Amino acid sequence: MVESKLRGDEIEELHGLASAHFWPHARQVGDMFGEMGIRLVASAEGSWIVDAEGERWFDTLAGMWLKNIGHGRREIADAVYRQMLDVSYTPGGTVSPATVNLAAKVASLAPDKESRVFFVSGGSEAVETALKMAKQYHSNRGEPGRWKVISRRGSYHGATHGCISLGGGGSPPPGNSFGPLVPGNIHVAQPNEYRCTFCRDRGGCNLECAQDVGRAIEHEGPASVAAFIGEPISAAAGIHVPHPEYWPTIREICDKHGVLMICDEVITGFGRTGKMFATEHWDVTPDIFTVAKAMTSGYLPIGGTIATKKVADAFAGDADTTFRHLITFGGNPACCAAGLANLEIMENEGMVENSARMGDYLFESLQTLYEYPIVGDVRGGKGLICGVELVKNRDTREKFAPEDKLAEKLTPIVARRGLLGRFGDIVPVAPPLCVTRDEIDFLVKAIGDSIAELQSTL
Repeated sequence: MVESKLRGDEIEELHGLASAHFWPHARQVGDMFGEMGIRLVASAEGSWIVDAEGERWFDTLAGMWLKNIGHGRREIADAVYRQMLDVSYTPGGTVSPATVNLAAKVASLAPDKESRVFFVSGGSEAVETALKMAKQYHSNRGEPGRWKVISRRGSYHGATHGCISLGGGGSPPPGNSFGPLVPGNIHVAQPNEYRCTFCRDRGGCNLECAQDVGRAIEHEGPASVAAFIGEPISAAAGIHVPHPEYWPTIREICDKHGVLMICDEVITGFGRTGKMFATEHWDVTPDIFTVAKAMTSGYLPIGGTIATKKVADAFAGDADTTFRHLITFGGNPACCAAGLANLEIMENEGMVENSARMGDYLFESLQTLYEYPIVGDVRGGKGLICGVELVKNRDTREKFAPEDKLAEKLTPIVARRGLLGRFGDIVPVAPPLCVTRDEIDFLVKAIGDSIAELQSTL
């Protein structure tokens, strides 16, 4: 326990106000403050959160896959404060030095050093922008019939209607509640060696999941397909690291058919995988890639769609080729100042390198969880993005059924051990990049003890 920054009466008042007026994301409107409800937090530092009552919690998911440099860095607040004293918003037809400098910095880190960066407010907008950019790219080059997009079943790329149409789910589980999906979205296999319909029982990956992209393009007709989009390492689908030849194969397929390859690096970008961008692991260059979250480590909202010179050049010329797309807060000077300070900390303190080292240690440590029979698979091996899948039967890989209410049982168990995150049949593990070996030891032990307790109740 640490001393709370809030008095008892303040906490009580905030609980009342939240219960009456606050609508939590992806939860029932009244799901507040109980054992399974949200928590009122007051402060944070490094990998730790302190709630209103003074209890410390370990942040197993780096906020929402974004707090890469950790919580509580004053340097970010100072940089934002200085920028706001100069200019906090640039009117149309103007740009701030911070915005220009962040665009140049991100381009210098990208696979194509001549890239251009289109700033937005967050990941959903970055993906939506990428889709529009890809379709207009082909139109500008005389192929307006290319408007279809290939994506992978089970992926999650954002919350706009265009984004939820990618992956075919329509929304996070249990499914779509928002009416028909955007037409022209074609869905293919997800690389998931643990449950792959192509190779699960065939002794390892045969890259049929990659070839599924080619088959889909040929079935639809290459002249109708604008782009393929996928996360370099899937997150929402369960933390699946693809075969080493998966992305090079996708690159070849896209090039063969004149289809743009879009990589969604909203989660994997800026050091999460032990490289600045995950595509570096496979030495591939996407035509367009999206970023957000860790560009500022979540200190302020930002996103970006990064296009190679080849793509950006297609928008140069007369007025008809202009990308007539605008996001009100895209490139906000204060957000860009936060991004510059964040990347400076990341580079000066070697956080990408720490992600690689601590990621190896985390993945190795998580192997000990196989001692529990309900642990079916431990995934990771690329930086600080791992996942543990819990199953009813390890031999058959049988999933827990919804009526087993696994999340409802596991969440209070891990809470008693001071962990914040997402806990169900998939347990994602992605702490801040500043995490230490001692913290990983604490984290893995707490997860293991929680699984042991859960197992005893099933």
